[in-house]
Amino acid sequence: MKHAPGLLAGFKTYGKPRVIGMLFLGFSAGLPLLLVGGTFAAWLRDVGVELATIGFLSWVGMAHSIKVLWAPIVDRVPLPLLSRLFGRRRAWMLLAQVCIAVALLGMAFSDPVEQRWLVALWALIAAFGSATQDIAIDAYRVEAAEPHQQGAMAASYVTGYRVAVLMAGAGALHIAFQGSLTLSLGDYFITTLSGWTLAYITMAVLMGVGIVTTLIVAEPTSSQSAITSEVEERIRHYLDNSVHGAGRKRITAWVIGAIVCPFADFFQRYGKAALVILLFVGTFRISDIFMGVMANPFYLDLGFTKGEIANIAAAFGLAMTLTGAAVGGALVVRFGIARMLLFTAFMAPATNLTFAWLAMLGPEQYGLVVAIIADNVTGGMAISVFIAYLSSLTNTAYTATQYALFSSLMTLPGQFAAGFTGVLAEKVDWVNFFLITAATGIPAIILAAVLIRVAHPDKPIRPQTLVEKAPLP
Repeated sequence: MKHAPGLLAGFKTYGKPRVIGMLFLGFSAGLPLLLVGGTFAAWLRDVGVELATIGFLSWVGMAHSIKVLWAPIVDRVPLPLLSRLFGRRRAWMLLAQVCIAVALLGMAFSDPVEQRWLVALWALIAAFGSATQDIAIDAYRVEAAEPHQQGAMAASYVTGYRVAVLMAGAGALHIAFQGSLTLSLGDYFITTLSGWTLAYITMAVLMGVGIVTTLIVAEPTSSQSAITSEVEERIRHYLDNSVHGAGRKRITAWVIGAIVCPFADFFQRYGKAALVILLFVGTFRISDIFMGVMANPFYLDLGFTKGEIANIAAAFGLAMTLTGAAVGGALVVRFGIARMLLFTAFMAPATNLTFAWLAMLGPEQYGLVVAIIADNVTGGMAISVFIAYLSSLTNTAYTATQYALFSSLMTLPGQFAAGFTGVLAEKVDWVNFFLITAATGIPAIILAAVLIRVAHPDKPIRPQTLVEKAPLP
């Protein structure tokens, strides 16, 4: 009988080279997020751009919500020269990282007051580069490790990601508010760089972390199931005997293979259980997203100072999230995905009750510390476990497309519904608000229990016979 690895063995997984590599790739993925979001908005407002314009420019961040639309291209289209040199995953990662770095430099040297359209263009390029990098890194992570190691891969990724978010937020703001820098080279070259220019130049340089990591890590071995190969061969045979012209045949074959097959494959493998899986994916994080949107207004309304919020909810909270992510990854190795998925599905909404208790307690620091520990540790564990689960659902023949579908579905329902949390908070008191947000997690708990019966998370439905795909020419 094969025994489950111990908890110590679970933590040893973090010493594996590819798990370490995910730490730096996570940093590369997290860095651009605020630079086209919250930090970007702070820069625009600081130089006097009106709020309406800032609101419109925030739309560039929607690239992450619609990345599933071009995920099939990342999955199937080789890049000239780059794919031959680095492989399909690393080639797309490298291209996206270079685009982000160049776009951040472009933003740094553009004037958001006099060249608003140019800053918007560079921000749009950075956002699409960031979303494309996410697609490629997600696919790389799934293909680079065994299913039982996906929790550790996810935890390492989350750690790097959160550190990068802190750097792009607090770090960039700190650099920006240090003031300008004058550079001179004798009497021939004198220029002054603003604080914001220096901040974005620094962030562009830090994208080098991802570029260097991509150059160092090995391309994962890609495999395609025999059944998948048979299905695609039947499609090619059908098109070869059709009356369409050669150009139309090629386009039709690509569309079917890159767009139709990934979705057909998922529903073919899971059947009716696929609907349960998609419902679970869409509801798992709703309680967290609901609570997160109103967290800072709640702290302020309760009477906590900005310093207390920054020190406890932000800095200490980050440490607790990273701790939870690391523990979650190790526990997946020890106990498997199924038990941890059910546990975190229950704990995520349950910890919202600590905020209801804090609302009754008032602005006591120890109460905030307890609430942050409970919520952020559980949240970090949930992220690691859930990413491991989503990774287990994908067919490596369509990794990028299928994972992009799951990750988009993971946040879109919660983000849409969270837009109404302000109205809800105004209608009820804070205690009842957090009781309601806890109740929104009940469907995920029920669906997690159903999943264990109809599509066990530790027994993903994959064809058993695999054929290795040759490297891209």
